[in-house]
Amino acid sequence: MKFAQDWTFGSGHRSINRIALAPMTNKQSGEDGQVSEEERAWLSRRAEGGFGMVITCASHVLPSAKGFGGQMGIFSDELLPGLEKVARSLHESRSLGVVQLYHGGVRSPSSLTGVQPISASDLPPGDMWGEGARAATEAEIEEVIEAFASAAQRAWKAGFAGIEVHGAHGYLITQFIDFHCNQRQDRWGGVLENRARLLLDIVKRIKQRVPRTFILGVRISPEAYQAGQGLRLEESLQLADWLDELGIDYLHVSLGDVLRKPIEAVGPFETTLEHFAQRRRRYALMVAGGVMDPEQAEQALARGADWVALGRAGIACADWPLAAQRPGFVMPRPPYTEEHLAAQGLGPLFIEYMKRWKGFVAGT
Repeated sequence: MKFAQDWTFGSGHRSINRIALAPMTNKQSGEDGQVSEEERAWLSRRAEGGFGMVITCASHVLPSAKGFGGQMGIFSDELLPGLEKVARSLHESRSLGVVQLYHGGVRSPSSLTGVQPISASDLPPGDMWGEGARAATEAEIEEVIEAFASAAQRAWKAGFAGIEVHGAHGYLITQFIDFHCNQRQDRWGGVLENRARLLLDIVKRIKQRVPRTFILGVRISPEAYQAGQGLRLEESLQLADWLDELGIDYLHVSLGDVLRKPIEAVGPFETTLEHFAQRRRRYALMVAGGVMDPEQAEQALARGADWVALGRAGIACADWPLAAQRPGFVMPRPPYTEEHLAAQGLGPLFIEYMKRWKGFVAGT
């Protein structure tokens, strides 16, 4: 099985296989951003279960960047002891521990942060943007870039193998890339080079703060089916090329379905995955979207992915990478009982949150 083969990143880190735990909100940490024991246990259980990489939930880089209750934070050195404990647990199980760095932008509600949300442009309140947001100032954009870089440095100090910049799913970085959301007329808006500047400057600043041996990944949403309305595949491919030039270690493309067909016909390839896979690149290509069975993971790898990230399967089966190599493995399908999820290392708060996913937890 190809997914069971090891992988060496350009940074020098070597993984035991090509299966990652996708970053997932679980609401198990403290309201002050402190990592809880439940959070550590959930992540460590996946490392023990054979995941080659374990990516944490989205972790906010500023108090004002918080998007969820119970969200793990990485905005202060006061959070280091908890982060160090998580990093140590993952390392002891031979998994590459990666922290996903996050800013919610308009999706950082004032009810959680106490301040008005910022975004690329002024956004009105409503179904799309909640309470709305105001356009970030130059000083605030610089604060964001510096916060991501400081958070990356903090993750390195804590002992993690790397970080992943969350540039997907309609959060702040996506809000700048999205040409419908971003209506700025300055150097942060207009042409793609300007709209992508926030992400690219974050990557550049991070590279100045951490050693080359530290993994640097970026997650993106390539088209408009993910939260943003102004995302185009052709622009996402150009963005991938720029990130490659900056020397990222991996690009994590969130697809919803790893074999999804592109919305726009911009080339000869059948799937969005293949559009990225066929680019000349130095980074590892990670994809996520609906993989439950080993055969699906193998299909994604056969079409050019280097890594496959598991979300729902990773929740429901803590040792998927090991179990999937055994003859006759059958991945259980939802709905899952609360007892099953607890046995897989989910705490009560995480199980309660999973009840928001229709049909995932039995009886909901």
